[in-house]
Formats: sequence, C-alpha cells, structure tokens
Amino acid sequence: MTLVRRILIGLLALLGAGAAAGLALAWYVGAWNILFPSRAHDRVAPELPAQLARPAVLVFTKTNSFRHEDGIAAGVSLLQEISERRGWGFFHTENGAVFNADQLARFAAVVFHNASGDTLDAAQESAFQTWLEAGGGWVGTHSAGDGSHEDWRWYQDSLIGGLFIAHIMGPQFQEARVVVEDASHPAAAKLPADFSHREEWYSWQESARARGFHVILSIDETSYQPFARMFGGEKDLRMGDHPVVWSRCVGKGRALYSALGHSTEAYATDEHRALLEGAVAWAAGVEGEGCP
Repeated sequence: MTLVRRILIGLLALLGAGAAAGLALAWYVGAWNILFPSRAHDRVAPELPAQLARPAVLVFTKTNSFRHEDGIAAGVSLLQEISERRGWGFFHTENGAVFNADQLARFAAVVFHNASGDTLDAAQESAFQTWLEAGGGWVGTHSAGDGSHEDWRWYQDSLIGGLFIAHIMGPQFQEARVVVEDASHPAAAKLPADFSHREEWYSWQESARARGFHVILSIDETSYQPFARMFGGEKDLRMGDHPVVWSRCVGKGRALYSALGHSTEAYATDEHRALLEGAVAWAAGVEGEGCP
C-alpha cells in the first residue's frame, strides 16, 4: 500500500468518525429531526384511564422536529404536580391519535408542551380545531410556536400569529427583563410587575399584537442581546414590540401561547411555575373570563 493511499484511507476514516460523532451529537441534543424531519402520524389511539377527574388536562409532547428532552421532562412533571394538587385529571401522551372527537371530549384543556414538527394528520388536526372552537382550551409552550408548524396554516394563524424567525445564539441562553402587560389575566395574576428570566428567546416576523392577539407578557429588548450570532455572522432579531406570552379566543375556545420553557431550569423558577399554572387554569375554564 502506497503512502498516499494510506493517507487517503486515514483521512476518510477521520471524516467518517467525524460524521458519526456529528450525528450522535445531533441525536443527543435533540436536533436529529431537524436534520431528518419526520412526518410519522399515529393511527391507533392510546387507552385513556377509565376514571379521569374533571376538569382534565391532556399534555401532548410529540416531537417530529427539534426535541427539548430536558424541558419536556421537567414541564410534564410540573404539570402533573399542578394537576394533582388542584384535583384535575391528567394524561400525558406522545400519541397524536388521541386527537379524535371522543377522546378530546374528555378534556377541558390540551397543552402542546414543546411539541414540534408535523405531528398530526389532517383528520387529527380537524378534530382538534373543531374541539377547540367549540369551547376547548389550549396552551402552547416554547417550541409549540417555532417554525416547524408552518404547514398547518390554521394553527399558525389562529394560535401563533407571526412566523418564527430564529432564536438568540451567541449566547443561546440569556437573562432578560420580562414585563407583565395584563396582571388581571390568570397566567400573570401571581407575577410581579416585571421579573428576570433566563431563556432561549424567540423572535417572529411580526408582533402577535399586530395580528390581534391579547398580549400578557412582553420582553424588554434592551435587557439582553437580541441577535443570532453563528459562524462569524450576526442576525438582528429585534422586533421593537416583542410579546412572549399572548392569548386569544378561537371561536368559543381559549388559546394561550408562552415562548418560555426551553430548559429544565425554567421550570424551577417561581415565576414560570405560576405562569404555567395560571395559563392552564384559564384554558381549562377554572379561572378568568371565558370566550363568547
């Protein structure tokens, strides 16, 4: 074997090892489905408990795009603890076939907790839309509002509003000042007028306020660095008006989205815990004003 051939074989081996390490890292950090997005849809519905206290909360965490593994686990644990403490029914699943008329009828609220990607087929999307518009309640957290949902136009327009641009990078997680705009809403009723929160902050093409959503919390863009800095480049993510929690009525249904909740540590703060509890209580019709 010539020296040149040995060198080429060595280089190919290094490249192969590097590629394998890169794919392993993508899997570990939850980015596998960004590289290889899935459109797998569930066909067989899960079995629900025979007895489910009312109101009942359905927590859905399927990810056909980026998976926030730690944030999902921490949030599910918190939502279960809240439900048990308040005497609500609770069911957690990653099976999209639960979105059928009969099973949805058993729930007062559905939480898309860091759900991402194309998770439901057309019939399941239609069942969810019909249920919500008839008086159900929905809460979305963090990646429920990212760019992986753009193919579902009703969801994008009715629940999220603006198109996702990017999240901050360089650094990815930053402390920022969050401002309460509506202290009367159950999601903000136990929050101070403003507070500091460390997050992977999202930006959208336009403010949800401009699309007619009711803004509950916004972020002070002067309190952090609203830029995506990668590979020597920089993208300005400033929105001017930058809501991070908003709500609206969708037919007779209640819908609330919160951009908070990427990592485990977010679910340990008093402010975020109070925000989630109030948001789900409102969506389930336990607290606050309903929708006409």
